[in-house]
Amino acid sequence: MDRITLTGVTAVGHHGVFDFERREGQPFVVDAVLYLDFATAAESDDVRDTAHYGEVAQRITEWISGEPLNLIEALAVRIADSLLSEFRLQAVDVTVHKPQAPIEVPFGDVAVSVHRARKDGRPANGDQSNGEAPAQGEAA
Repeated sequence: MDRITLTGVTAVGHHGVFDFERREGQPFVVDAVLYLDFATAAESDDVRDTAHYGEVAQRITEWISGEPLNLIEALAVRIADSLLSEFRLQAVDVTVHKPQAPIEVPFGDVAVSVHRARKDGRPANGDQSNGEAPAQGEAA
């Protein structure tokens, strides 16, 4: 499977279990590996036939700076599920780093990683073989 790797997407978020984390915020860094088939994009040379990594990065920053969550595990899963449903992906790996986590001992980084794959094997965004969007209530 072909892949796009996007590393170091950074924004300030207010995630954490402590009040001061919610109040003050801190930087979060996300890495994402997007798995998709490049065949159509390579033939057409059209960004619409791939996962536009600028749009992916924007979506990731929206999640980081959006509604506060207690756990970075929850943030990683929400980002992965969102990217999988919104872009032409077969699978995605998401790592969320919390480099300023409130840990009492010296450390370099704390990160969680998740892998999500489409269950039906079809590309997202209603990209059906007949060109039609899925019916109401039908998975893409």
